[in-house]
Amino acid sequence: MRVMSRVWAVATCLAVAACSAPKPPEQFNVDIDMVELMIHVVDPASFAFWRGSGTEITDQGERDLSPTTDEAWKAVEDGAATVAEAGNMLMLPGRPREPVAEWNKYAQEMTLRALEGKAAAMAKDKQAVFDAGGRLYEVCLACHQKYVIEPTLAASPQTPTQAPGR
Repeated sequence: MRVMSRVWAVATCLAVAACSAPKPPEQFNVDIDMVELMIHVVDPASFAFWRGSGTEITDQGERDLSPTTDEAWKAVEDGAATVAEAGNMLMLPGRPREPVAEWNKYAQEMTLRALEGKAAAMAKDKQAVFDAGGRLYEVCLACHQKYVIEPTLAASPQTPTQAPGR
């Protein structure tokens, strides 16, 4: 009986200790600002992904840009994987812009579209890579409109237009 009491006492102490000690918050270093993150991570990865689809029309005719080697398909897949993870990086504490819910929606959408592109590249499906690339581009464009273009326009001094005939 005495042993059982000790077991209960130890179990109770462990349970209380586990419940009462809050975990310290995760610490992330987000010293690289948004412009640098885009320049050094998102842009190169996106371009590596997009470079592997579509066609180029020149004076010599049309050229398919789809990968033709396993190594080239892997480069497209790697680009898509990096873009997917970059979407997660955009949501790290200290990175989201206001309104945060909308920012995170774009970041999650970016990750989702990039993962679709990664799966298409793994399957070596050039049409699916092209389609996923288009959907990824639409997400990028919408986010840039909201968080880059509109704020830039709002911050620009407005110059009055001249009246006709002056």
